[in-house]
Amino acid sequence: MEKQWAELSSDEKQEAMFNSWLSPQGVEFTSPEAEKLYKERVTRVKDAVQLKKTPDRVPIFSIVNFFPAYYVGLTPHDMMYDYEKLTTTIRKYVLDFEPDVNPGAFFAGSGRLFEILDVKLYAWPGHGVALENTYQCIEGEYMMADEYDALIQDPSHFWNSTYLPRICGALEPLKMLQSPTNVQEGSFGSFVMPFAMPDVQAAYKTLFEAGAETMKWMGVVSGFSHEMAAAGFPGFLGGLAKAPFDVIGDTLRGTKGVMVDMYRQPAKLLRALEVVTPFMIKMGVSMARMNGNPLVFMPLHKGADGFLSDEQFKTFYWPTLRKVFMGLIEEGCVPFPFVEGSYNSRLEVIRDVPKAKMAWTFDVTDMARAKKILGDVACISGNVSSSLLITGTTEQVKERCRQLIDTCAPGGGYIMANGAAIDWVKPENLKAMIDFTREYGVYK
Repeated sequence: MEKQWAELSSDEKQEAMFNSWLSPQGVEFTSPEAEKLYKERVTRVKDAVQLKKTPDRVPIFSIVNFFPAYYVGLTPHDMMYDYEKLTTTIRKYVLDFEPDVNPGAFFAGSGRLFEILDVKLYAWPGHGVALENTYQCIEGEYMMADEYDALIQDPSHFWNSTYLPRICGALEPLKMLQSPTNVQEGSFGSFVMPFAMPDVQAAYKTLFEAGAETMKWMGVVSGFSHEMAAAGFPGFLGGLAKAPFDVIGDTLRGTKGVMVDMYRQPAKLLRALEVVTPFMIKMGVSMARMNGNPLVFMPLHKGADGFLSDEQFKTFYWPTLRKVFMGLIEEGCVPFPFVEGSYNSRLEVIRDVPKAKMAWTFDVTDMARAKKILGDVACISGNVSSSLLITGTTEQVKERCRQLIDTCAPGGGYIMANGAAIDWVKPENLKAMIDFTREYGVYK
């Protein structure tokens, strides 16, 4: 099977991935109508991405965080700790609003898992923020400036023995582990000796507990995804990946650290970006193939206008991001970068991708320019602002959607979506975005 897959072209692989999404394994549709709607929704997205023909209408994605909780009068804490409430809230949201895809439940995460691991990366409801608030990222230097060589030479060992102990208090003893690559004939002792230490054994017991909790959470989330598919709503995304620069800047060095490194040790930063790149490709591909959905979500953070100069973007951000795109595309996946901030100064650069292989979601980018520059190369989406959904009227939301459809939808290749993941917005405004697009976004 793998040999047969390897012999396919990227076009054939993409078609196979879409076919897998169209016919989800293990899903028994609740009715012929549900099956019909499911296939129409996937086909609508497929047509928008592939730019071969116009869909029947503009597809509708609603990108949500904890909005379903606020919508039904619950809190983010409820969704992170009560898995039944997690699925109940999203189910009601999907059935009431009827977007073309089910946003899924992955975004909420398990508060119990965070507690077990003593996660340092976030403040989450009940742990640093109020029960009614969403979680917040806690940025830090989880890799020091002098540790690039350790990452470059043995990234897996660095992750296990340095990064994880720093971001998870319960795993701090793992810093005593030796690299498996040090094991040679007759030299097992130094590698296995740390496993006799009570602290290390306790850390592994914590991992077993965390794994059991994750299996519990995943069982609920996966079951919910199958339930929604059976009701006619395909899942939003198949996989997740990041820009290599964001892996270094978000995950490891922090914003200040990576910005300083561009000046003080650019060669090592560039080398580290190359080392991280294949891991991002593998992560996105493996998840997409496992889920039978070609869309790979990629939140882009530090490449936005104002973060990097044009030259810095072309030197540090774009080359390895493009390699991730190309690696995903080669395996039949559809990169779905989510541009946070604006990309007005990046549009000509990011045009350099294969035609009909990607779908960009923009936050505040000039959509007329995006359509002009990218419209014949890639699907574009987004740009209904969170501020409008929070403070505007339904008529203002409809007018914004009208502008976007008139500007971006001609000829196909546009998906209606909000520009940033939402928590609390006026329900009637989100409903107006979806309902108006369903009515006005029909291709005639």
